[in-house]
Amino acid sequence: MKTKLTYILIIAVLAVIGYNVNEEMSKIENNYESFANDPLNARIYTLENGLKVYLSVYKDAPRVQTYIAVRAGSKNDPADATGLAHYLEHMLFKGTDKYGSLNFEKEKVLIDKIEALYEEYRTIDMDDEENRNRVYAQIDSVSGEAAKFAIANEYDKMVSGIGAKGTNAYTSAESTVYVNDIPSNQLEKWLSIESERFRNPVFRLFHTELEAVYEEKNRGLDNDGRKMFEAMLSGLFQKHTYGTQTTIGTVEHLKNPSLTEIRKYFNKYYVPNNMAICLSGDFDPDQVIVWINEKFGSFERKDDPEFTPGVEEPITSPIIKEVYGPDVERVYLAFRFPGIEKRETQVMRLIDMVLSNSQAGLVDLNLNQQQKVLNASCFPYTLKDYSTHILYGIPKEGQSLDEVKDLLLTEVEKVKNGLFPDWLLPAIISDMKLEKIKKLEANSSRANEFVQSFILDIEWKEYIKEFEVLESITKEEVIEVANKYYQDNYVMVLKNSGEDKTVRKVTKPAITPVEVNREAQSDFLITILETDVAEIEPDFINFEKDIARSNCGVELLHKTNTENDRFKLYYITDMGKNHNPKLGLAVDYLKYLGTDEISPTQKQEEFYKLGCEVSVNSQNEQTYITLTGLNDNFNASVELFENLLANAVANDAALENLKLDVLKKREDAKLNKQTILYSGMANFAKYGAENPFTNQISAEELMATTADELLEIIRNLTSYEHRVLYYGPLSVDEATSALSELHQLPKELKKIPEGGDYAELDINNTSVYVVDYDMKQAEILMVAKGASYNATKMPLIRLHNEYFGGSMGSIVFQTLRESKALAYSVYSTYSSPRTADKSHYVMAYIGTQADKLKEAMIGMNELLSELPAANSNMENAQDAIVQKIRTERITKDRVLFSYESAKRLGVEKDVREDVYNNVSNFTMDDLQAFHNEHISGNEYTILVLGNKQELDMDALKEYGEVKFLTLEDIFGY
Repeated sequence: MKTKLTYILIIAVLAVIGYNVNEEMSKIENNYESFANDPLNARIYTLENGLKVYLSVYKDAPRVQTYIAVRAGSKNDPADATGLAHYLEHMLFKGTDKYGSLNFEKEKVLIDKIEALYEEYRTIDMDDEENRNRVYAQIDSVSGEAAKFAIANEYDKMVSGIGAKGTNAYTSAESTVYVNDIPSNQLEKWLSIESERFRNPVFRLFHTELEAVYEEKNRGLDNDGRKMFEAMLSGLFQKHTYGTQTTIGTVEHLKNPSLTEIRKYFNKYYVPNNMAICLSGDFDPDQVIVWINEKFGSFERKDDPEFTPGVEEPITSPIIKEVYGPDVERVYLAFRFPGIEKRETQVMRLIDMVLSNSQAGLVDLNLNQQQKVLNASCFPYTLKDYSTHILYGIPKEGQSLDEVKDLLLTEVEKVKNGLFPDWLLPAIISDMKLEKIKKLEANSSRANEFVQSFILDIEWKEYIKEFEVLESITKEEVIEVANKYYQDNYVMVLKNSGEDKTVRKVTKPAITPVEVNREAQSDFLITILETDVAEIEPDFINFEKDIARSNCGVELLHKTNTENDRFKLYYITDMGKNHNPKLGLAVDYLKYLGTDEISPTQKQEEFYKLGCEVSVNSQNEQTYITLTGLNDNFNASVELFENLLANAVANDAALENLKLDVLKKREDAKLNKQTILYSGMANFAKYGAENPFTNQISAEELMATTADELLEIIRNLTSYEHRVLYYGPLSVDEATSALSELHQLPKELKKIPEGGDYAELDINNTSVYVVDYDMKQAEILMVAKGASYNATKMPLIRLHNEYFGGSMGSIVFQTLRESKALAYSVYSTYSSPRTADKSHYVMAYIGTQADKLKEAMIGMNELLSELPAANSNMENAQDAIVQKIRTERITKDRVLFSYESAKRLGVEKDVREDVYNNVSNFTMDDLQAFHNEHISGNEYTILVLGNKQELDMDALKEYGEVKFLTLEDIFGY
């Protein structure tokens, strides 16, 4: 009887517990805000501890874009410890007491000692090198001991293992945001990982991560654009921390970090009532909010962090800042506005579009279309406390930055005087709505809307009223605000070409490589990765079923847009600049042409009124004509473009201007280090001095080119064999019917002419090529020619890339950044060609301080020569690939371009299917064999970009003969 009564009591208690649980679940699930006319159909929850949760369901793919946002950034840094928010962002990848450690009890003793040593270190005068070196040597020694208990990259291994993509974080003036794109069936696991991540972070492996921040700082010192932006902010904001400090921090503060201050910052700002979880994707919101409450509901609410913004004095006369560096000369004009919530700042957003909307703004038509500058535009920079409107311009040959400034201000004066057409504001609103529709087609953009609402502290119900506010703004109000805010109250930043003598790089500290304990795994990680979830089956493209085929005079590939009213139309011809080096010039010329019926300006305005964007892009082997817009205007948009293509009339003045601008752009390209390394030097390594990059007409040929030559090319673009790709709401029959009428074709299409094919060089011996460039870092790209394309190798190639050099948990990243602190950016990949007749290439990159070049190259070379074996890393890489493929969905017009890509490679099916079916079957022996055959033992062409005065030439000579290349060698002019 007692047993029976006990059983009844247990059932009764469980019933009460179950009732309470269900009641709580019901309460959580139903306690949200939602609003009519919300394009995201969002649910906004606020947990009892103040944590904000934003949820939007979008089932384009079984994945979820996640952002965890903290309403704190560099503006909240202590004045004597700038860069702290950014440091902390880096340290939130290092683990907790539950993961990232072999024995936290022993590790903590050493971490506490490291913290105390850093506090001592920062009290020592910067000039007292002896004592600073003494204490730093202790830090280095104790850090080495502590690292023996650390397991590097466990966070990255976990999120990679559950199939995350795009794992990252960023720090800005007002926010720190942690980013992942995860499979929807892994959402509960991800919440477990993230709640643990923020519960009790441990700042382990600090001194090697600090060196990565140093590298990031030095990269910033080599970035002229970043220097311009920081100079602009320092002029605009002389009291507010927007301008008095930078996100990356000062050199002095970077050299004197404080773990104690970082912990204080975390405890103050990383509290639930100052954070938000923002999700968009395929999930059940009722279930997800229960999980979030379970994982994050116990976090302790604390006082709301306070921030008192500095109040700026009015700017009464222009403030001039000058920046020097090797990149292109340009000018910024910046006007200060109130914070984002003020109506005047919303008016500024419209003023920005009146000036430049990429098609029919005053700057677009009067400066770019009229070729008065090489390029000009503007953009708003909106923040909580203040905002900024920034205009910029790049000068033509022989034009001064002051002249560009005057031209920009002339267009601003037109706004102040109301000299813009009445139809423009409604067209701008339509354009902005169309851009919003585009944004809502991607989970990343959808979830980012939540981030912006939270960080800017704008209630969602107000945030989604954006267009109500904008539509209420009249032309008279635009003129009024323009006259109030655009006076002689701007900051002008002049970016001059020349040596920056003010730059102080962060020097290399003496760091002993630390253990990374690759094979070790914490119990927390094991539990996460071994917990089963309901698997999602992959969905591969069937090119026969998923693409409709028709004929509108040429082959038509069709995919229906069932989501909204947008269309995308592509004309693609397998003819590019390799077939005709003047093709690129011709399509550039088209931008400045009209017809007998409409002027070039009217053409731009008509396309803008239709909401249609047009681009013509000539690549080496293909040319793409692209029209995108609203389906209601499909016929009118295509008809307008077809008429332009068939009836364009010469504009001799525009052509002469274009020729001069092309020559100026060619010279400017020589100033851009990315172009030098990845276009110039990389093509030189693959093909030699004559290559697709240098395949352009000479200055003499350019100047001799006539309008008739270019018009002939333009009018014949669709006279050659080509195909049409359509993605939009029209059915295949409707699209075929419309395009059969609209798309103008000759009676017989011309065959594609023979193109100039460039033979890949055989790299038979290691060569070292150096280009001298004024920079603080050195960038090294090691290139080796691999095997010819082989589709059957793709599963093993993908595994090798994931394991060896493709992520933050990869061997290359762990070794060269985490263990040896030799780089901020480092990777290695066995790249796949675009077409089946080309080869794979090994591309190994490391960006490092010039004084670490020798160690960096030794480190990379060791890894390329011999693959470290770590079975747990390999299994994690396999799981990551499988989970990603299970939940990837190639949709929309991407289906059409996946088919195009497969066709170029001679593949008749979705290549991911073979990867999925085979990648889990490989062993470490397979990886080792692949590495030995395709990576190690190769002869490499080593490309080095850096300041020759700071490069270690003796170190480079150890790899082969060092040859200096001139810019003429790699650009061909």
